[in-house]
Amino acid sequence: MGPNPLQLLEELCGNLKLSAGMKVLDMGCGKGLTSVFLAKEFGVTVFANDLWIDPGENLGRFEAAGVSDRVFPIRAEAHALPYAKGFFDAAIAIDSYHYFGADELYFPCTFSKFVKPGGQFGIVVPGLMQEFENGCPENLRPFWFGENVDGEMFSFHSAAWWRSLWEKTGIVNITSCRNIPDPKEIWYPWAHWGKAFGKEHFGHDFTGDDVEFLDADTENQIALIALTAVKNSR
Repeated sequence: MGPNPLQLLEELCGNLKLSAGMKVLDMGCGKGLTSVFLAKEFGVTVFANDLWIDPGENLGRFEAAGVSDRVFPIRAEAHALPYAKGFFDAAIAIDSYHYFGADELYFPCTFSKFVKPGGQFGIVVPGLMQEFENGCPENLRPFWFGENVDGEMFSFHSAAWWRSLWEKTGIVNITSCRNIPDPKEIWYPWAHWGKAFGKEHFGHDFTGDDVEFLDADTENQIALIALTAVKNSR
């Protein structure tokens, strides 16, 4: 449900240490492709959490992939997660965390609490090569302020901004924070697919305007950011 989630997950996992038997939260898992990959590649147990996708549909996909004994579909909103504190060895979010985590409170007051001390966090989010110093550039304004815009773009920030958001809490040590190379090369195939088939797969309200958005970014300011961290033991 976003630009090449498996490639983004592989980019992220290079800076994570996952092993068989770990319990992993796959937050905003969409249709569960990343959850299946985690279970098959690392032998971890995955709780595949998404608000919008029917968990019964995801269960069918997990059964077809042969991982339903290790991947459990859950429907829960990001601020009302049904897990015990310290339950997970790792929490991951691919192309979803910016929807709910781009504020001062979410990481320290919610997300971080579900991972045990010494556990790991990893997210990949769309963002910016650097913060806009003088407001949104004119070429991108329609996607920040357009008539049919839902405000999502205001969650786009730089890697340094995301690093600071987590680091200043004192809860984690950041282990990596970087811009993934060639973000548009990763994003464009999904964008063209979404334009052609998105409404059929995701419903009539799917905008499918990612191609126009990427084309409008003539200064190459759009980024894909990978951030990993380890929870402090205190």
